[in-house]
Amino acid sequence: MTGEKIFVIEDNDTMRLGIVETLRRDGHKVFEFENGPAAIKESLLRSPTIAVIDLKMEPMNGIDVLAKLKETNPKIEALMISAYGTVDDAVKAMKLGAYDFMSKPFSPEELRMRINKLCRKISDDRQLENIIEQNRYLKEEYFSGSEEIVGNSDIMKNIFILVNQVAGKGSAVLIQGESGTGKELIAKAIHKKSVRSENAFIKINCGALNDNLLESELFGHEKGSFTGAIRQKKGRFELADKGTLLLDEIGDISPSMQVKLLRVLQEGEFERVGGEETINTDVRIISSTNRNLEKLISEGKFREDLFYRLSVIPIHLPSLRERREDIPALVTHFLKKMADKNRQELKDMEPDGLKLLIEYPWPGNIRELENLIERLVVISDSKIIDALLVARHISSGLKITNGFDNLLAGNSGISLEEAVNAFEKNLIIQAMKKSDGVKNRAAKLLGISTSVLYYKLEKFELL
Repeated sequence: MTGEKIFVIEDNDTMRLGIVETLRRDGHKVFEFENGPAAIKESLLRSPTIAVIDLKMEPMNGIDVLAKLKETNPKIEALMISAYGTVDDAVKAMKLGAYDFMSKPFSPEELRMRINKLCRKISDDRQLENIIEQNRYLKEEYFSGSEEIVGNSDIMKNIFILVNQVAGKGSAVLIQGESGTGKELIAKAIHKKSVRSENAFIKINCGALNDNLLESELFGHEKGSFTGAIRQKKGRFELADKGTLLLDEIGDISPSMQVKLLRVLQEGEFERVGGEETINTDVRIISSTNRNLEKLISEGKFREDLFYRLSVIPIHLPSLRERREDIPALVTHFLKKMADKNRQELKDMEPDGLKLLIEYPWPGNIRELENLIERLVVISDSKIIDALLVARHISSGLKITNGFDNLLAGNSGISLEEAVNAFEKNLIIQAMKKSDGVKNRAAKLLGISTSVLYYKLEKFELL
């Protein structure tokens, strides 16, 4: 944790010196003042991140000093200290935005603990702010070759590099990832950047058809080959000749279909259902699946030789939980897309609403996010989509704490901040349960660092 710029405003020389020395030993850059007006004047030049303020001072008391500091620097965090403080004083300070209140006398260890908690909060806030700020003016972050792929995270940049590398080759590509992660978009990007881009891009969902229908769709059929075959029909392999064929949900095909598909991939030829003519095909194969093919192989449900034919170039698409920093850009993209689609004014998202979207686990990934944004755009009466509306419409995907449920039902006087905290606490509890209490695994599930998780566990008294 890097040191913070801290103002110590205390009129007792001995107390001030002890605080300053303790904080400097911890690596903070500390500035000391014996009264409020001097600190207020200096804050315009120094822009401190933390202020340790004595409550009882002359000519200004600590409450007034905090109010003035907040006017010039709203983001400053304050630790109020006093030997004479009352509950009313503490409440007043908290309402003005003080983070903590500590009674004198206190030990250096207690001061360090309180300041460290404050530093972790600042670090956590910065992480979120950086993500939002980086994307505030980002209208669209497109990958050349596709008008839909949005993302500026390192993990997506690496995928874009890989797409560029493999697009010009003819090798088979296997795209794996959860449902809704954009596998088809990556397949289209590969096609558009390949030498086959002027020819057809054909897709078939292998998991949506039984064997007979799938065989007919892939290879075509002759007239009269089965009941209902009233004319000859070309299959997807013929239609995609000299182009690209996307075999979506390849992990769902039966063993018998795997054998037939393997023959086409090995020999580049097939016959239509009910036909005798051998047809040659020149097709670039891209496959996609949300299933673990290696596990299916070990269970005897997927042919190993077919797997190696399909996965010459493997690409794994991350879940949205693994690339949370892309959520602001995706939200901006979908808001603009909805505005264009509905021919209406572009709407924006409240920062607290965006924070909820960043913290939500997104089991349905990008597809779920797009559907939610469309719903919010349609039902919002305002140009700004507020956080409470967001909370109402993502709550159905999670079991929310009672306090949050009450807020959404209109049965509670709790604030939006309390609701957001309840939402965040519930996510952390779920992640800790899912990871069997292993904190680094829980942090990975939540898409945050382990240090941030420790801060949040302490914040919500979950340690």
